[in-house]
Amino acid sequence: MATSNPPICLTGATGYIGGRLMTLLQNRAVPLRCLTRRPESLASRVADGTEIADADVLDRDSLRVALAGVDTAYYLVHCMGAGSNFEENDRKGAENFAAAARENGLRRIIYLGGLVDAAHGLSAHLRSRQEVGAILRRSQSQVIELRASIVIGSGSLSFELIRALVERLPVMICPKWVGRPAQPIAVEDVLAYLLAALDLPVGESRVFEIGGPDRVSYGDIMREYARQRGLRRVMISVPVLTPYLSSLWLGLVTPVYARTGRKLVEGLRNPTVVRDPAALEAFDVRPRGLREAIERALANEDRQFAETRWSDAYSAGGTLPRWGGTRFGSRLVDSRTVEVDVPAEIAFDPIQKIGGATGWYYGNWLWRLRGFLDLMVGGVGMRRGRRDPADLHVGDAVDFWRVEEYQPPRRLRLRAEMRLPGRAWQEFEVSRREGRSTIRQTAVFDPLGLAGVAYWYALYPLHQLIFSRMLGGIARTAERRVKERKRE
Repeated sequence: MATSNPPICLTGATGYIGGRLMTLLQNRAVPLRCLTRRPESLASRVADGTEIADADVLDRDSLRVALAGVDTAYYLVHCMGAGSNFEENDRKGAENFAAAARENGLRRIIYLGGLVDAAHGLSAHLRSRQEVGAILRRSQSQVIELRASIVIGSGSLSFELIRALVERLPVMICPKWVGRPAQPIAVEDVLAYLLAALDLPVGESRVFEIGGPDRVSYGDIMREYARQRGLRRVMISVPVLTPYLSSLWLGLVTPVYARTGRKLVEGLRNPTVVRDPAALEAFDVRPRGLREAIERALANEDRQFAETRWSDAYSAGGTLPRWGGTRFGSRLVDSRTVEVDVPAEIAFDPIQKIGGATGWYYGNWLWRLRGFLDLMVGGVGMRRGRRDPADLHVGDAVDFWRVEEYQPPRRLRLRAEMRLPGRAWQEFEVSRREGRSTIRQTAVFDPLGLAGVAYWYALYPLHQLIFSRMLGGIARTAERRVKERKRE
């Protein structure tokens, strides 16, 4: 992209905040240079004209080259996931970046830190966040430091910890820190502040505290999440569970977040409330409240999930199917493929006729039994059938499913409407490759609490049998129709 404006430098583009900010900056059509240790991880995600610089904040020489000609830089690097020496790495990375910024004459650095109350003592995590800001301010660049409370958004570590606790624990033994006040802020509002920081007047460095309008406790956030998910949760407060002990307990309950989650929880003794309203005066951003922030997080997760092609997700993530399926966010995904030597249109034909009088290509009596059981608990059962034996439209009923997406001859996604402890989808995709068609069948389940998780794993062996045989039946039907056409 030809432009006379100097590029904006973005660190952390492969991270949670940085990846979203990269998209917004590209939408603004500003010249952008992304710094990353793994250029290959960004190559397929950046827009035309976005530069990718191979650089590491722990390598000062690489930063000198990467920051050449840069006017403004976003510093969104945090080494908390690097192990016990994360404080040292954060310190060294900030010192290297500050030195490279000074040598290259950077006008401004925009940094996202954490909102803290030092009167309650700082954890290692929050102490490191504060130290990084102080080091960057020694760069001689103007530093705009945004200190955020809990970020509400699908994929945010703090939000995912809250989600894991609420989803997995019907009864929660709550330590004192659950009552600590906070001002959670939606991820969209954090991004709005980061963008708006570009337009602040040049001047002295400033620190802005940012949070949503609601002052709530961590317990209030858990209760609101449970309410929106339709979960009943009992919370019992105890005075003896220290942040350290509760971090060990967290590692047992949510092992996927154990390493970074423990460091985060040790800082929860600190209230994270806005004491300086300067951000509301300097920016036009007006953050949304807790209820809307959680609503949007869940809705955005649904939208992003609906736009995902699971064939791409499996290959891009290097994820191999395993027993019990693969977890993507809160969802459990089980997928399988079969290749057929037929055109895509013929491969898709039995898929678009599924259900109703045609049946499900394997174990129709099992499908009818499932429909009968659904009727017994007040569900829709199998009695609806189909509107038309061959034609489909988005919104059509197919037995106890509903057509959510229909793109012949490529894709059909059905949403379950039977009674379930969660939400379920079944998706079929047909792709043409090297003269053959690949049919992919994917089962997706968004479990509601422990009952939903138990349901998925209890029925997983049966689902494996039914879905794999059903996919085989679809493939045989498609191949048989090709043979019939040849005979004609």
